[in-house]
Amino acid sequence: MYYAIIARDHPESLAARLEARPAHLERLRRLQEEGRLLIAGPHPAIDSPDPGPAGFSGSLVVAEFSDLAAAQAWAAADPYRAAGVYAEVVVKPFLKVLPA
Repeated sequence: MYYAIIARDHPESLAARLEARPAHLERLRRLQEEGRLLIAGPHPAIDSPDPGPAGFSGSLVVAEFSDLAAAQAWAAADPYRAAGVYAEVVVKPFLKVLPA
């Protein structure tokens, strides 16, 4: 089943985000290589594809896991969490309807 991992960044966490980004992306690439990643990306803090120093307000990952506990464990081990980027992370089941 798919699970949505919805994270909200701490204010002023852009430097920590940029530092932890390579490790964060590596974990996402592994999910992609395993065919389990549906979508992933950050939420720009402003209405722009390149928010510059405004940074990001959070992230969204939708990926396949065996169950909710596995999705929560994966989210808990995210390098952004260890770096103090995320203020809050919510993990919940996600049903993909469209596109089919």
